[in-house]
Amino acid sequence: MASLLGATLKAFRLVWICLAITLPSAYGFEKRSYEYKPEDIITRDVCIIGGGSTGTYSAIRLRDMGKSVVVVEKKDVLGGHTNTYVDPATHIPIDYGVIDFHNLSIVTDYFTRLNVPWTTAMFPSTQELYVNFNTGKVVDGFAPAGQAAFAQALDVWISHLEKYPYLSNGFFLPDPVPADLLLPFHDFVKKYSIDALVYSMFEYRQINILVQPTLYVMMNFNLDLIQNILNGFLTTASHDNSDIYRNALAILEKDVLLSSHVIWTDRDSSSEYVKVGVETPSGRKLIQAKKLVITIPPKLSNFKGFDLSQNESSLFGQFSNVAYYTTIVKHDGIPENLSVVNIGPNTPWNLPTLPAILSIYPSGDPGLHEVKFSSPYELSDDAVKAAIVAEFNQLHTGGAVASATTPEFVAFDSHTPFEFSVPADAIKDGFYKKLYALQGQQRTWYTGAAWDVHDSSLLWQFTETLLPAIAA
Repeated sequence: MASLLGATLKAFRLVWICLAITLPSAYGFEKRSYEYKPEDIITRDVCIIGGGSTGTYSAIRLRDMGKSVVVVEKKDVLGGHTNTYVDPATHIPIDYGVIDFHNLSIVTDYFTRLNVPWTTAMFPSTQELYVNFNTGKVVDGFAPAGQAAFAQALDVWISHLEKYPYLSNGFFLPDPVPADLLLPFHDFVKKYSIDALVYSMFEYRQINILVQPTLYVMMNFNLDLIQNILNGFLTTASHDNSDIYRNALAILEKDVLLSSHVIWTDRDSSSEYVKVGVETPSGRKLIQAKKLVITIPPKLSNFKGFDLSQNESSLFGQFSNVAYYTTIVKHDGIPENLSVVNIGPNTPWNLPTLPAILSIYPSGDPGLHEVKFSSPYELSDDAVKAAIVAEFNQLHTGGAVASATTPEFVAFDSHTPFEFSVPADAIKDGFYKKLYALQGQQRTWYTGAAWDVHDSSLLWQFTETLLPAIAA
């Protein structure tokens, strides 16, 4: 009898282990063991995961197209990488995340819809000091490329962009992919002698562009960006870009679940609805939606609890990313009207060695400076702050800015993961064709920076192309 009982318990234990393996949070336990009350069930046409730039845009546009929506956002505000700090002493707003927008009708129409006045973005001129942040010493003899050399290199670059007009719509690549798009960018620069353009490109992307396939540099330093560099960007008239998302929230109201995250999804095609379990500050909710729009970065770690297909998991697992951090500091000893720029004295095209501060520049509010920090890999917030403090101290001891002191952080945000990419071989093998083929599968659509270009204005354009199918 004891042996029979033991065998039964052993069999039960094996069944339980199998269930634990085959019923992860995506499928079983979270959703099958929790009973949702009627008042905790939200039924909508579309559920949008992520309330950043593209998620908010999608919600407003779909609402205007007559669709009911609900947005799930993990932060306590909408806006994603839009960060605004308001100085409590001067009440001056400082946008230290997303700063400007392209002068496009899709931007001005959206601002008009949200009742957000806009103006031409103005960037005050400052004195620039070029410093090797590793030593804290001024880089003697460094100067940006001259106007004539820059213009000549820009003309060459534009001539290459014009060869690939399809890139203005996203990663819609021909087969075979043109060889120049697959070249590491440092090889492309040498091949076409556009050296005078490299540092300016780096300043706009603020990551190590030299190691990227040229495709990504073309996507980011595109014709529309160049047009706005030459003719002027837009920004909010209040110089507070968070107005966009405050006004959007006022329109969407209770259709936004802030400080909330997905704990499971079920996209079973035999069901009338896609189902999403969400943890919110007021308890668990069950969302039933006809369609799902996912705007969060496609890192596998972000999809815990999602019922990803094997194809989705395989594609998302190929992405890599870099890291980017933005902050505002005070009591730093940096003179007003001085921008301190990190330069590599003996590196290719003088790009700084990362991770490091990219630049320190005036915020427009006396006593406060913006600091941008970039890394080829992810760091903790504490590690980034410690590195920034060390580099400020190096400016002092190295003598480039003898008055520099240990800064006090008044605002900080991580824009990590930043700049998704895959290797050239994956691009050549049709990665983006396979990625875009996910659109509409399992009643799910994807948008966000990994799907086009890390730029709010152009992401709104990309998202607009998906809306007819989502709203159908």
